[in-house]
Amino acid sequence: MPRKVIIDCDPGIDDAVALCLALFDPRLEVVAVTATAGNVDAHQSSRNVQRILELLDPPRWPRVGVARQDTATPGDRRQLNGADGLGNLDTRISELHHTRTSDKVISDEIRHAPGKITIVALGPLTNIARAISADPDLTTMIDQLIIAGGTLTANGDVSPTAEFNFHSDPLAARTMLRSPITKTLVPRDVASRLMLTLDFLDDLPDDSSRAGSIMRHVLAFLYRTYRQHLGLEGITLTKAVALVSCLNSELFESQEMAGDVEVTGELTRGMTVYDRRSPREWRNNMDVVTQFDAVEVRAAILRGIRYAAQESKPST
Repeated sequence: MPRKVIIDCDPGIDDAVALCLALFDPRLEVVAVTATAGNVDAHQSSRNVQRILELLDPPRWPRVGVARQDTATPGDRRQLNGADGLGNLDTRISELHHTRTSDKVISDEIRHAPGKITIVALGPLTNIARAISADPDLTTMIDQLIIAGGTLTANGDVSPTAEFNFHSDPLAARTMLRSPITKTLVPRDVASRLMLTLDFLDDLPDDSSRAGSIMRHVLAFLYRTYRQHLGLEGITLTKAVALVSCLNSELFESQEMAGDVEVTGELTRGMTVYDRRSPREWRNNMDVVTQFDAVEVRAAILRGIRYAAQESKPST
């Protein structure tokens, strides 16, 4: 039986790749895709979720949750992802007339199937923290929470100490790490050990299918911006790595750890902090991915994109 998942995301090219993998994989039943502010603002994130679904047109459409318009983050990733967050895709999308906020969709779906849904959180944890704040009983109904975010060591990306998602909403990150939900953290600095060089672009399916066309466009854009702004000849897809951890957990090694998030530090806002003292005083509260088989995870990402291309309709 397929594993029921909610994908909470802030698309973002990396998120688009993860969604492409999830929406076509027969091992998953994506019951909802919920938008949050992060890579782009709340309005654009909601539009991007709708745009990705319409462009890919998966065999089974999930429910869509829109980001609350009062949600803001300290920065965005348009420099790498383009003005629209998706490599400046020039496409029209349908306007949704009947919408529900992401936190409401999360709450509804968890209550509809208690104990059976995994949440894969690819963006800031705002929506999930809001959902359990309004309905604390949800913490006992979520099967697992997979978090793409935080770090294993002190080095960050948006600051010297913090990763973007945790830095964007550190209070939400703290809320989720302190919750009793069974959770796995896929830290940015671990996931970014998979560097995809230009030959990955050559290995993608051609643009005759919807999935192939979209993936070739957005990933070619990402290679250009990584080279222009970061001086790198390869790209990282940390959120796609997190999605693969949901599908192929055997490729990942993790360790039980006791972690929290700094919420107020001038230099350390959003920093992931672990109790590594001996003896340790904090209780373990999550599994943290410490390493993975990069060769096999690369193959899994490519295999998922090729399968999506095979199953998606011809590009228009």
